[in-house]
Amino acid sequence: MQIRTLLAGSAMLAMLAGCAAGPTDQGTAEPGMTSTEQTYQGTLPCRNCEGIDLNVTMTGEEQGAAADRTFDLEAAYRGHPENPPNETYSGNWEVLDGTADNPQATVYELTPNGEGQVYYFLRVDPQTLELIDPQRRRFQNNEVLRLKRM
Repeated sequence: MQIRTLLAGSAMLAMLAGCAAGPTDQGTAEPGMTSTEQTYQGTLPCRNCEGIDLNVTMTGEEQGAAADRTFDLEAAYRGHPENPPNETYSGNWEVLDGTADNPQATVYELTPNGEGQVYYFLRVDPQTLELIDPQRRRFQNNEVLRLKRM
């Protein structure tokens, strides 16, 4: 089973479920990654399993050369009935300005090499990334779509 299918399904499920309809804090244009490697981890919801453990390591600096900004993403399915193997993707990341609600927010666009979907993460704060949709909109119960810096 492909991570993009599960992530898209999880994101849609999260949006439709509307479990966390409380206030949403918008990311700000604070200084971003300053060291050359940042690792973020979290567990995303999964329709057919206990969760998708996601590990994203981003290397490079926001102001550095595009070729030097790389990422590795690994997804492991917890308690999935088909016991699929871990999925791994690598590629380059870019910094985008703004979301649909906050033009000052910082968004990271992760584009895998070869096959795979593009991922968009809002920098909520220097310690937190949040999966958002390709139109750079936050999902309603966005707190379950967050990764924490390790």
